[in-house]
Amino acid sequence: MRLPDIGSSAGELLSPAQQEQYGAMLLAQLRHYEYVLEDPLIDSWVDTMGSRLAANSDRPEQPFTFFMLRDRQINAFATLGGYIGLNAGLVLASEREDEVAGVLSHEIAHVTQHHVLRAVERAQRDQLPILLAMLGAIAAAQAVGGSSSGNATQAAMVGAMGLLQQRQINYTRSNEQEADRLGIRTLSRSDYDPTAMADFFVTMQAKSRTNAASYYDDLIPEYLRTHPMTSMRITEAKQRAEQISRDNRNGQVCVRDPEGPDQCRQDGSGRPRYDTEGSRNPLLPWNLRPDLTATRSGSTGHYELARERLRVLSANTPDAAVSEYDGIARNKPLTEAQQYGRSIALLRAGKTREAANALSGLLDARPGDTWVTLGLAEAEARSGQHDSADARFEALLRQSPDDRPTALTYARMLAERNTPEAGRRAQAVLRPLLSRSGEDPGFQAVFARACEIAGDEIRAGEAYAEAAYLNGRPEMALARLNILKKRDDLDYYARARIESRIAAITPIVLELRRQGIRDEDLRRR
Repeated sequence: MRLPDIGSSAGELLSPAQQEQYGAMLLAQLRHYEYVLEDPLIDSWVDTMGSRLAANSDRPEQPFTFFMLRDRQINAFATLGGYIGLNAGLVLASEREDEVAGVLSHEIAHVTQHHVLRAVERAQRDQLPILLAMLGAIAAAQAVGGSSSGNATQAAMVGAMGLLQQRQINYTRSNEQEADRLGIRTLSRSDYDPTAMADFFVTMQAKSRTNAASYYDDLIPEYLRTHPMTSMRITEAKQRAEQISRDNRNGQVCVRDPEGPDQCRQDGSGRPRYDTEGSRNPLLPWNLRPDLTATRSGSTGHYELARERLRVLSANTPDAAVSEYDGIARNKPLTEAQQYGRSIALLRAGKTREAANALSGLLDARPGDTWVTLGLAEAEARSGQHDSADARFEALLRQSPDDRPTALTYARMLAERNTPEAGRRAQAVLRPLLSRSGEDPGFQAVFARACEIAGDEIRAGEAYAEAAYLNGRPEMALARLNILKKRDDLDYYARARIESRIAAITPIVLELRRQGIRDEDLRRR
């Protein structure tokens, strides 16, 4: 018998809209201090994986926002509003996508079970500015020692963090057990390996033992401080995963129940089961045998390339990334994924010809690979081979007109040509994404530049202001909009849009000023 749901007092502290607002403010601040790793391909990979897991969680209606941080510390966190961040170091420490999915499913469970909100509830006597600072504590590992550590605002945030919690929101033992249990179940529902969570715990425990004798506390991965690994916890995770695997092998069908345990029954429906190993699909040509490994495992198929791309983007400099790959190559030949990573590092280091040659050879080995094709097109564009690059970009757009990585990369290459014709083409490429990119600072920045060189100064000004707001600079956004509002050539619709955004942003700026927080660039003027 199930007891009636009488609700949680945590829900009375902050409404869903307020939770979303706090999560968005935290993400904006992380962007402002340049902790967020902004890359269309990585964003797409993380969002694809996270959305699949979220859809199979106990609260599929809960909205989530997944993002990557450039720090190589092993860490992950969840905060209010369903905002979940992963450090690049966590992906680099993993051995397969299922392990990364295991961490994501664990953090998703923290959100669906209101663990974050309950932690906030315990601090409900504090003032809201301090509450916001507590949310910043989730990213404390990134804040310490950063280039902005001397900033007064950052110092105030760190001080508030120390008053409220030690560097991150620490979950109770029961919270961790619940997140493990539900996360493993979500992994299985999403066709990932349910043992992956326990496997990653073993990796983390090994790192903990390696660093146990160190006098330097900073060597201990941040993930271990907020998610401590014990032998009992690892054993329990393995046992849960094995039980789920046995149920799946025995043909049990489990129906998701958000309010309690899954309701399982034996599958007696007599549905035909097809052998996908070596059998031929009668709906496909006789000589076409698709590789269904990624589909069966739940993998996105991009994990290896994503990990190497993260290795490059999280390195201190592109040249440092190239040196890192050269060091790997001295011990053993580079894999195809590592060759891709080295090529991207060369591209970012300005060695476009060498990068194009390497990516061209890699594309021969991986024909049709979107990630490699995009890299090659970018290398060709930057080395002056515009016709070849445009042909590759246009072919990708014909396949997927609204693909964000393709559209943003192509538009960015067009904008670099700095001609009105290229600007108009970039606008056309980005227009299919316009209706769903209001909260996308990367899109807003590229769209602003495209509009600017195309001669559409009003649209460019609006997009630049929106990019500033989404990057944690509301005062800069407001200043841009107020300047734009004074133009004599605004039509009715443009003026209405601008005045609406001014009305929305002004209260935020006034509250920040009341707290003594000002935009440093505007203050120097």
